[in-house]
Amino acid sequence: MIVFDKMQQGYSYECVARIGQDFAPDFTPQLTPKEILEFGVFEGHYMTDCQAEFPPDWFENAQLSPEKPDIQKNYFKVKSRMSLQEWQARGWIIGPDSRGWFQWYCRYYMGRRLPEVDAKQIARWRAFRRHLSQVEKNCLPFDFNCRPRQRQALLQWAYNPFV
Repeated sequence: MIVFDKMQQGYSYECVARIGQDFAPDFTPQLTPKEILEFGVFEGHYMTDCQAEFPPDWFENAQLSPEKPDIQKNYFKVKSRMSLQEWQARGWIIGPDSRGWFQWYCRYYMGRRLPEVDAKQIARWRAFRRHLSQVEKNCLPFDFNCRPRQRQALLQWAYNPFV
């Protein structure tokens, strides 16, 4: 795969695993990238210029906003992300994935494997589970008005926020 989008030009990678399979044993996301995009994340703006890199069906029902971020595209209608500049300042951009964890997940799902980067991102994903525990502990089942920012963030990290 050769990438040409607004943030990367000429980056290439090889897919060595089967799409959506052969994940590390300790990485068990509850949602696929396609499902995440369909529910609505990152104000619909995150993946608008890099669709050529991923299967077209991921974008058939995706909640996208090509012109500018639109909070109404998020499933929980709340902003639940920091700016790219903040991600960079905090050291959350790891390896060649200039858009962060979700871009890494999309590429991992497609079959790219980079053992060092994968281990770091899987560790970050596992640590994020604490947010699911907080929702489960503090909210009544299916009370989606309880902790909507955490639920939106969980959705963006491939956890099921609908508990």
